[in-house]
Amino acid sequence: MSSTLLVYLHGFRSSPRSSKAVMTSEAVKALSTADNSMEWYCPQLLASPKQSMDMVTKHIDQSKADRIVVIGSSLGGFYTNYLAEKYGCRAVALNPAVYAARELAPHVGMMTAYDSDEPFDFRPEYIDELKALQIQRISNPSRYFLIAAKGDELLDWKEMAEFYQGAKQLILEGSDHGIADYADYLPKVLEFISP
Repeated sequence: MSSTLLVYLHGFRSSPRSSKAVMTSEAVKALSTADNSMEWYCPQLLASPKQSMDMVTKHIDQSKADRIVVIGSSLGGFYTNYLAEKYGCRAVALNPAVYAARELAPHVGMMTAYDSDEPFDFRPEYIDELKALQIQRISNPSRYFLIAAKGDELLDWKEMAEFYQGAKQLILEGSDHGIADYADYLPKVLEFISP
């Protein structure tokens, strides 16, 4: 019997309750069989990138799973690159913020989460923490699957396509940053991450 640890990382100001996280979780649980158990891990990420990655790597390091798969959306996609390079595992990036330090520099200060009015302080030192986690280029494109929307109102899909050169790519003609039509592409994600 084999086991897979599936790590899902949400985006900036988002949570494990995001629609993509919930949809993926339900689909992954349905994939779990007697021969291949799927362990789902989708933590609430912290404001500090370093603390977030320390928490996630600690969970991965303690896992007894035979294989690891990471899926990340937006800022979670940036973290996905870091983890996929660290663990040499398969990764799915959904509209990833490939240069997160640059993208988030204008957002330093007090912020609120999308699905609660919970305030959090996004501090200047977190930009340095993001820079420390930056992957310059992916070492093995065949391990990656990029889903990027041309209609993304926050990030540049062309930059994503270039960053994941050689990887499996699904470039969506319209859609948006949150990939509102994600349910349509979930089967392709499951196909890519299946053992």
